[in-house]
Amino acid sequence: MKNTSSAPAKIAKALYLLLIVFFLYLPIGALMVLSFNSSKSMASWQGFSLKWYKEMFANEELMEALGNTLTIALWASIIATVIGVMACVAMNAMTDRKRSIFMGLNNIPLLNADIVTGISIMMSFLLFGISLNYGTVLFAHITFCIPYVILSVMPKFRQLENHTYEAALDLGASPLYAFFKVVLPDIMPGIVSGFLLSFTMSVDDFVITHFTRGAGINTLSTLIYSQLKIGVRPTMFALSTVIFVIVLLVLVVSNFFRKDEEEEAKKASAKGKEYVYKGGMSTKKTMAIILAVVVAMAVAVRFTPSTPGEVSEKGVVYVYNFGDYIDPELVDAFYEETGYTVVCDYFDTNEEMYPVIKNNTADYDVICASDYMIDKMIKEDLLMELEFSQIPNIQYLSQNIRDFMEDFDPGMFYSAPHTWGTYGIIFNRELVDEEDFEGDVSWGILWDEKYAGKIIMPNSIREADMVTAKLLGYSMNTLDENEMKEITAKLIEQKPLVYSYANDNARDLMIGDNASLAVITSGDVLYAQEDNENLDYVVPVEGTEVWTDCWAVPKSCKNYDGAMAWINFMYSYDAAVANFEYLTYAIPNTQLEDYVYEDYIEGETILSEIEILNPSEEVLERCETLKNLGPEGDDMYSRYWKEFKSK
Repeated sequence: MKNTSSAPAKIAKALYLLLIVFFLYLPIGALMVLSFNSSKSMASWQGFSLKWYKEMFANEELMEALGNTLTIALWASIIATVIGVMACVAMNAMTDRKRSIFMGLNNIPLLNADIVTGISIMMSFLLFGISLNYGTVLFAHITFCIPYVILSVMPKFRQLENHTYEAALDLGASPLYAFFKVVLPDIMPGIVSGFLLSFTMSVDDFVITHFTRGAGINTLSTLIYSQLKIGVRPTMFALSTVIFVIVLLVLVVSNFFRKDEEEEAKKASAKGKEYVYKGGMSTKKTMAIILAVVVAMAVAVRFTPSTPGEVSEKGVVYVYNFGDYIDPELVDAFYEETGYTVVCDYFDTNEEMYPVIKNNTADYDVICASDYMIDKMIKEDLLMELEFSQIPNIQYLSQNIRDFMEDFDPGMFYSAPHTWGTYGIIFNRELVDEEDFEGDVSWGILWDEKYAGKIIMPNSIREADMVTAKLLGYSMNTLDENEMKEITAKLIEQKPLVYSYANDNARDLMIGDNASLAVITSGDVLYAQEDNENLDYVVPVEGTEVWTDCWAVPKSCKNYDGAMAWINFMYSYDAAVANFEYLTYAIPNTQLEDYVYEDYIEGETILSEIEILNPSEEVLERCETLKNLGPEGDDMYSRYWKEFKSK
């Protein structure tokens, strides 16, 4: 019979298939290309390089997170598979009614939201006084993997021929021997499927891990999430590429063995003979074996996933910090200098960190928090006073930042600045009118219709409101209802002119010439100028926000001396230089004033002469610090932000 499908129909089907494949693999392809980009930015290609792959293998935190991810997934899958198979044996012996009830109960966790599962498991641990650690994450993963195993194995039990098992018993086999020799081979495809599904779900999980992990426990998903404040580094692109290539090889090898088996079956069928399987590896067996090899390699890289190396005699200092907010090499340098082992844990926002410290769900010795959060935690008696006699390097703290600390930590009893900066306007000199940026610049330029569709505003309540409040002559910490109405109306008026509301990726959009103007923190400007020399930065004449991220010690601290040693170390010359080179954020340390920086625009520049990082006294006089508004103030700001978003 001839194929009646027309040529146009075949072409349409082929194009449809190509489009699906294109949209599925375009993001992966882009990620793989960026992993070979010498630039840190996704918006600018600076040449082919393997440096991110080298950095990936040298990054102990990343390797530890990879080891945690794979070992948790392996153990959770093995244990869940054993428990799940045992549950299936029991349910297979039940009546249909009872079996239906238990299968219904098994399906509930599959349909339940991950956030509900994660919170409920976390609260159960806290209720029984169990501290969150590596074991709690493993237990949580086993719990949510078991239903997937049962769902995969139970259909195989329903397909069994009971008379074969009974015949084995009649021939003298014990129940256990009959199970392994008769039942197990028939249900093995379901067991393998359940194991692989559990492994995949465990590796992929973020929400449940996030709620059940303890101090120093990171998987790849939680580590990536914690880096959002600064931006995900290209080392993650390199690791993702390696993982994708390994998975691709698994599929290629699996299909190769399956193809040989199918060809043998076809030949036997053509000859009118019955095909007899001659052994070898099926698809699932091949995948399982290669997967086991990958896991074994990960375990070899990080055999003890919960503790980074041996614990020193002085003990461990647990540091809770924004993701990727210090040079990772400083952890080993601190150990060599002081003898303290360091375990770093990470978060993305202050609001994520606060309940952990408030509820004491994990014990940390040192935390990094922003100015307004320091203010809030002091008022709630969550912080310990610092013993500055143990922090002699505090003498190098820059004087200009001390004045702003009076707004959130009067007398500087509870915190010590780590980084600081301002908010301002980054602009592309090639895409703006030069006269607009001669002399004093106003926030009002962000409402200029000539730049319609070329403006990037912050996608956060306080920063967007700060810009508008300063333009209108109000305090960025205003609690006046009428002023908030006016601020919101002004933001709504600006909406048609805005290209994007963005936080971390604003710098990448500017690097890629996607916009002319953006509100950005001064810490991101040097980063952006590395890849686009046409970018410049200005603090508007109305003033702006000065932000400070500080080290502090929570009252749950177990190693106070170690915490003091950590803060003191951060003020050493070598640590300050390393952090500046890694972050390109302003480090408030007088020892860096004469440090020579390789400026990508002006060449070698003395750090104290870079106005972006060292605003003048005149500029600082027009600045404010973000303050804690209290519950009522937060509710008012949230209410007006929702009104703005809904327009």
